[in-house]
This record gives sequence, C-alpha cells and structure tokens, in this order.
Amino acid sequence: MLRTTLAVLLFAYLPGTLLFRVPLLDRARRAALAVEERLFWAVVLSAALTSVVAFALAAAGSYALERVLFVNGAVCLGIALAWRSSLRLGPEAPKPTRTVAMPLALLVLACGLFFRVPPAEYVNGGRDPAVYFNSGIQIAQRGSLIIDDPLVRSIPTEYRELFFRPERSSEAFDSVRFLGFFIVDQDAGAVVGQFPHLYPVWIAVAYDTLGLTGSRYVHGLWAVLGVLAVYFAGAFVLGRRAAFAGAGLLALHVAQVWFARYFCAEMIVQPLVFAGLLAHARAHAEGDRFFAPLAAILLGLTLFAHILGVLIVGAACLAALVGRADQQPVLASFAAPLAAITALAATYYPTVLAPYAPLWFLATLGPLHILLATGAALIAGAAFVVLRRAGAAAIVRAWLPRALVAALWLLAAYALFVREGGDRNPEIDPYWLRLYTDFYLLPAGLAAVLGGWVVVSGQRFWRASALFIVAATFAVFVFYNARITPDHFWAARRYVLIILPVSLLLVGAAAFTAAEWMDRRRLPALGKLTLGNARAAAGAILVAGLGWSYWQATNPILRHVEHAGMIPLVENLAARLAPDDLLLVGPRGTTEVQVTALPLAYIHNRQVLVLASAAPDTEILGDFLDWARGRYSRVLFIGGGGTDLLSKRTAARLVTSERRQIPHYERALNAYPNGVVDWQIDYGIYELVRGTGDDERFALDVGAGDDLYIHGMHPKDTEPSGVTYRWTRERAFVRLVGTLPDVATLTLRMRGRPAAAGEAEVRVFLNDRPLGTLAVAADRFEDYSVAVPPDLARQVADRPRASELRIETDPWVPLDVLGIPDARALGVMLDRVDVR
Repeated sequence: MLRTTLAVLLFAYLPGTLLFRVPLLDRARRAALAVEERLFWAVVLSAALTSVVAFALAAAGSYALERVLFVNGAVCLGIALAWRSSLRLGPEAPKPTRTVAMPLALLVLACGLFFRVPPAEYVNGGRDPAVYFNSGIQIAQRGSLIIDDPLVRSIPTEYRELFFRPERSSEAFDSVRFLGFFIVDQDAGAVVGQFPHLYPVWIAVAYDTLGLTGSRYVHGLWAVLGVLAVYFAGAFVLGRRAAFAGAGLLALHVAQVWFARYFCAEMIVQPLVFAGLLAHARAHAEGDRFFAPLAAILLGLTLFAHILGVLIVGAACLAALVGRADQQPVLASFAAPLAAITALAATYYPTVLAPYAPLWFLATLGPLHILLATGAALIAGAAFVVLRRAGAAAIVRAWLPRALVAALWLLAAYALFVREGGDRNPEIDPYWLRLYTDFYLLPAGLAAVLGGWVVVSGQRFWRASALFIVAATFAVFVFYNARITPDHFWAARRYVLIILPVSLLLVGAAAFTAAEWMDRRRLPALGKLTLGNARAAAGAILVAGLGWSYWQATNPILRHVEHAGMIPLVENLAARLAPDDLLLVGPRGTTEVQVTALPLAYIHNRQVLVLASAAPDTEILGDFLDWARGRYSRVLFIGGGGTDLLSKRTAARLVTSERRQIPHYERALNAYPNGVVDWQIDYGIYELVRGTGDDERFALDVGAGDDLYIHGMHPKDTEPSGVTYRWTRERAFVRLVGTLPDVATLTLRMRGRPAAAGEAEVRVFLNDRPLGTLAVAADRFEDYSVAVPPDLARQVADRPRASELRIETDPWVPLDVLGIPDARALGVMLDRVDVR
C-alpha cells in the first residue's frame, strides 16, 4: 500500500506541484490563482510529465514503471535542490474560499457516478476497447510500443498462411495477428496495436501500479479530470456559475458516465484539450508566459492519443493566428514547442503506426482538394500579414465572432431541416445533429446552445478564442460525418470529446453568463426585474430540467457493468491452458469465443493462434499439427461450431464444453437502447490428435461436444429431461468424417415447431445430393431416416476430409408467431445424427 501511494504521488501530483512553484516566468501571477485551480494544475502538470516520460520510454523500448518513477523523482529532487525554500508561494497565494465548493461538488458527483459500479470488463477482442486495453498490458509486460510476439516469429513460413494471410492491399503491414493488431514483420515477430498509444501507456502505468483492476479504472480517473478541466476552462471565460452548470450537466450525462467506464481514448483527450485550451487562453489573452509552453505540450499530446488531435492542434494554431486581431501576440514559446511535438507526431504515425496512419487519404486527393488546401494556406498567410494593420484587425475583431456564430446557426438549421441522405450511407450520414439533439442534448438544450453562442460572440470570444474555434471546427467536422455507426452510446464517442462539453458550457452561458448588452435592460412586464435576472431565473429552470432529463437517461446504466464476467471467463480459460499448450481458435464469424483469443495471448501470455479460414487446407493443417505436437505438450482447439478441421488425418477429443452469458447494452441503429441483453458464448475445447485413418460408424450427439462437426446452427440447448440439442437455421450443416463404405441409412433425431408455426418440412442433402424430404412432428423427438445410395456412401468413406450433410428448413420466428421475445429464425430441434 505504501509503494502504491508513493507511486501515485510521483506520477500524479508531486512533480506538478513543484513545477508550478518554480520561481520563474511570473510565478506571482499564477500563485494568485484560486487554491482549487492551483491543485488542478498540479495534477495536470504531473500527468503531462508522466505522459511524456512513459511514452518516450515505451517508444524507445525501455518502459518500466520504476524508470518512470525514477525520472519523475529526479525532476522533483532537482527542483527541490535548485530552489529549496523559494518554492513557497508566499502571501500572494490566496487561501481557500467558498469557490472551492464548486469543483469539490463536481469531484464528488463525478466519482459517485463514474465509480458506482466497477468499469467494463471489455478485455475481449472484437472492438476498439480491447485494442486499447490489450495494447496497454503488452506495454507493461514487454516495455515497448512494438509488441515482440515470439509465437508469430516461431511459425515456419510454410504454415503461416493458416493463421496470417498477407494483406495485399497494404504495404504497411504483412498480415493481422488479432483484430486491431497488425504484424509489421513476421520474421521478427513485430506486432503493433491499431491506435495511438498514449492511452495504452497510461493503462500500462495503472497495470504496474494496481494490476488489472487499476487498468480498468484509469480512464475513469481521467474522465473525472475531464469534468474538472471543463469547469476551470469554462470558469475562465464564462464565469463560475455557468461553468458549474455546464460541468455538472456533463458529469450527469449518460455519454460521459458511459465512457468513464468504457475503454476509449476520448476520456484521455478530453482533459488534455480543455486544460490545454485554458492554458492557451491564459498565455495569449492574459500574457502569462508560464502557460504558453504548457498549452503546446497538452495540445500536442492529443496527437499521440487520438487521430483527431490533428483538428485540435490545427484549430488552436488558427486561433493563435486570428488572436492578432485582438492584439494577442503569436507566442514563440507556444508555437516552437507545438511545432516540435507535431514533427514528432509526423514521424510517429508513418513509422510506428503505419498500419493505422490514414496515408491513403493523400492518394484520394483530387485537384479540388489540393486547390482548397492551397487556398487555405494562402488565406492564413495573408491573414498573418493583414492582421498587423490596425484597421483590418479592428474589422476582424468586431465581425469574426458574429460571422462564426451566424455560420453555426445557418449550418444547424441546414442540418436539422434541410439536409438529406448522402451517397456513402444515406440512412445515417445526414442525421448526426438530429441524433445528437434527440439522444444526447434534447431540443431545449440545442436552443440554449445556440443562444449561448450569441452570448459569447463579443469580447468573451477573444478571451478564449481557441476554445470556441476548436469547438466550431469539431462541430462542422463531426456533424458532417461522424464516421461511427450510431448504435447506442457508440454514437457519442466523437461528441463526448469536445462537442458535448462545450455544448453544456454554452447551456450554462445562456443561463448565467453576464451579457452587458442585454442584462441591464428592463421590460415593463418584468417590473423591477432586469432582463438579466429574468434570464438567470429561466436559465436555472432550464438547467434543472435538463439535469433531470440527463439523470433519467443515465440512471439505467448506473448498475450495469458492460461485459461483466468476461474477466473470470478468460481467467478460467487461461487456467486450463499450460504455458506449453498451443491453442487454435476458430476465425471471426464462426465462433463467439474467438474474442477470448486476444486476452489469452496478450494478458495471460498463452500460446494462441487464430485460424485465418474456417476451412483450412487439410494437408497443410495436418503437417502443421505434426510440427506443433513436437513443440507443445498439447494442441487444442476452442470454438463454437463452423470450423472445418477434421479429416482422416486429424481427430478431436473433447476436453470440456461450456456456455457463458455476458451482458452488454443493446445496440440499435438510429434508436435509443432499451436495456441490457445477454451475449451467449457457447464453446467447446478439444485436443487435436492424430486420426487413426480407420472408418467407423458415425454417431453425433448434437448439443454435446459437437462444435467441430456442425455449423449454421443456433447455440447448444438442453431439454428439462436432459436431452441436448440445437435449433437449426434455414440451412444447417453437419460434417461427416470416417464413415464406413457400406452404410445405407442416415438417421436424424429431430423435433419440429409449435402448431401455430406450421408443419416442419426438412430437406436433406449429402455432398449436395438430395436424400429426401421429411415431415417432422412437433410434440416429441423422433428418429427420421433416409437412404444413402451405395456410390455416395463409398464417396463419403473415401474422402480424406469431411463430407457435408445439409439440412434445409423454411424458418419460423417465435417473436412473430408466439409473441415471445425471441427474434431468431428457427428450423427444427436436432438431437442426433447417425450413419449406419
């Protein structure tokens, strides 16, 4: 416990508080900040230093928590020795006042909501969260951004096509190891995760500090810091009341709460960008020299956390340029560090992140794009020159905020009332602002946001022009094409970064930010009240109403843990595997249990290979298994049906068969989710052994150890009497292997469907030859037999790999027929297959 406490202090507080106190760069100015903001900057500075140190060590292949703590400790010791007693802030530092209550209340609210239940257990493969999480664990275990994967390196060249199919459409990587992990050099065993690494680096820091549990909580802690960063940035430009209202709504909002417990880089970027924009404002609008390089570092770090950092940095640079209209200088102490960091990012993406870097975009640029980019550069250069003239600067200063607000109003009206479907995805593309308004903001909230833009269109705009220019840039970019299918909370990932926090700050501005041109006016209907007082009263009602609505949306997820039980499932599987076992996993699309392959390999260090095809070449697979049995104690397979591995050369011995239900929130296209649904993971573990090559009677108990023999069926099920079975689909398949050449009968033990669904008519084919049509009874399991022609029987027996039995049925849907909540398309219940 003592070690953990010291580690947290060294990477999250002590370096920042000492750097903040260094008696350089007008310390008296920052010492005069309120005590709560000084504490905030101590944490932000520490997080920035730890980010730089840990990322640099990982990029050099030398990451270890002890090294990070050593560097941070050396910085602390160096500052303490260099300035000693001069580090005291002195009388210019104000004591705590009642203003501490606002961020303290936000801290309590955010922690209470974000950590009411544990974070997601999304360690499994299949989507972006697992890529971030497993990348972080690999950094902790191997100390590098590039993963050294000995198993990839050990597979002989002649067998690699079984698992690592070359990606001919890309020169940036050889093949895919797992979904989101690219093999950049098979001979070296070099693998890289898909996404920028700053968030995974923090997962590594948390993993080394508090194990797997710490890794799950790290993004939630950053989300809390994000709420506070939004508050302090808002307080600087809009006032404390407006900022408290906006940050409080953010802490209550379903999207912020969801992503505080769900692995994504947006929660790392959010505090970096709002703290960076606050530092940018203090440096450019107030002339505080300390904050200029800090702003560059914080904003520059977003490039290493998310590809949209390009928009953040570009918009912030644009704000620094147009700030000249308000007599704000372009600070070299901001521009130079940001240029250096951007240059590092420009090297990082095409080298370390070459499989992910969108360099293909350059090849799609046409003459119009190049013309627009050239024009934008020329306009920026001209603005830099023109804004040196007082007259031109005055015009820009007066009209730019108004023009920006007018443009946003017009674009909002267009997006809400005019825009129609596009070519790429007409059902989704045009509706981003509508979805955002309906699901996350509400119409009253959008109206308040548009009003808030009007409130800040004067001098307040220039006090924090970078904040508003970045927000406007994101609004145009995201609402044009968010590039994420809007299935429940995933649609919020682009919004939650900047647009949602700024929207809620603008709601607070519409309610509480002083507007001299409006608030002092009196209307006869108001009596003694000024328009400003009436606006504040109405604003308080609006904020309270929105807060209640947001709370109602958030409340259902407060007791939900996404993918709860996945960690025990993976741990159970890892415990069944010895370090010298080799596990083969069915390819994506054939088995749900495929998602456990990634954490088994990259968290628990088990030897795992994912098959590239559901039907690999029989001879190559047989040769590979002979090679593997000489290196590993066992060669195992895990799957849930759909993978064709069996042949006369390869047989399977059942080790165990299990079923797990993992909860996840409903995903609905263009609709709000209704609640939690269960994800059923049905799998069997088999040891792959040498086949005897002898023919024998084929008998399969469907629903019990049948995974390598079937596909196109629903998960295993069991009758109350103990009979195991599966529901077939419209087309279901059974693989027959090793049958005798003189068989004459194929028998299926089946049961039909309820009378309301009509009679079940089953058509049977073997190797595409029709064997007959069967009418299956609805009330009980019975045996149904068809004859197997002698020539077909010999063909099946002589075939070195499995033959295919196809069962076709016109499906029925219980939801439609019986009104029960089951939307599966069902055929018949299949219990046994016998070939005699």
